[in-house]
Amino acid sequence: MTGKDIDPVEAFDLHIAHIGINASDEEDAKRIAGLFETLFGLEQHATPISIFSDSLIETMKGCGRGEMGHIGLHVNDIAAAESYFTERGLTINEDSRAFNPDGTVKLVYFNEEIAGFAIHLCS
Repeated sequence: MTGKDIDPVEAFDLHIAHIGINASDEEDAKRIAGLFETLFGLEQHATPISIFSDSLIETMKGCGRGEMGHIGLHVNDIAAAESYFTERGLTINEDSRAFNPDGTVKLVYFNEEIAGFAIHLCS
């Protein structure tokens, strides 16, 4: 799927998967995630590098991409979405490519940031 006449929201079921916030360190990440839990009722789920608030917010423990954080965009076909967005001028950060156990691409970042936010596609 390529071309300027394609609506990526429809073609790739494009929607925001989550917003990433860069905390200064693990304690700051715990504080931020605690606020999302207290104020919005979003249950915390810790990973080695971040704390998710439900599936909506990912607070990075001082190791996040992007000056301000990142935006995860869910797509139904990462390869087709990559092709579409690279035709529009974005470039892929190949070092960021992560894979599912079955070998399919789990996520990949673009090199470009928008307003201090790194952007990644995920499935």
